Amino acid sequence: MILGCTLLLSCNQNGKKTCGDMEKKNSTCIAADNQLTAEEVKDGWILMFNGQTSDGWRGYNKPAFPDSGWVIEDGTLRCVGSGKGEAGGKGGDIIFDKKFKDFNLKLDWKISEGGNSGIFYLAQELSNEPVWKSACEMQILDNEKHIDGKLGKDGNRQAGSLYDLIPAKPQNAKPAGEWNTVEIIVYQGTVVHKMNGETVLEYHLETPDWNKMIAESKFKEFPEFGKYKEGFICLQDHGNDVWYKNIKIKSLQ
Repeated sequence: MILGCTLLLSCNQNGKKTCGDMEKKNSTCIAADNQLTAEEVKDGWILMFNGQTSDGWRGYNKPAFPDSGWVIEDGTLRCVGSGKGEAGGKGGDIIFDKKFKDFNLKLDWKISEGGNSGIFYLAQELSNEPVWKSACEMQILDNEKHIDGKLGKDGNRQAGSLYDLIPAKPQNAKPAGEWNTVEIIVYQGTVVHKMNGETVLEYHLETPDWNKMIAESKFKEFPEFGKYKEGFICLQDHGNDVWYKNIKIKSLQ
């Protein structure tokens, strides 16, 4: 097996050695960046970013992918920082142009020093309203340098958290400039956040506990927030450099 894999050895666009279309690790071939294994394809996974084009993505409340502010760079989908923070940058938020209901979303992210971003899910396109007024958000953050790392309650604005609502515990995000692997699982109202191999939070939409939490938060002012069980996946332009790769999703319906 080792000899056979060695004979197929090549390099992908990032210079990583691969076993055919797979990377060799511990005698097992795994997918190289922005690829699916044969097993994942058979299991119904969909690749949302191929490392080369923006196919499938467009601006939030816009018909096309932004002309600036987002770029494909070295096999990553990069939001180019503007330095404007919450005011965002030139690109604005982007969405994958298909709604998902029950799903398992996986991706890798890397944030710049002092940076902030987020992954929105179950998002709706509300006319003249930002995506966060409808969508739940897994926070992306440099916990050490960004001020949100010390704001909020009990760390609920740190990386992996349900932003400003539920903290990620354990808090196992890697430092700025390093890759983090996350999952968001949604199934019949149950939502799970995973980060770097550990489950960091779980909650349940439309339950008494959920309703109480929202009623005691700033989100009570937004009637569309958390009301939907089907919606878009959205990546945030928060004015800081952030990189994404290996974005894939599997329907659980």
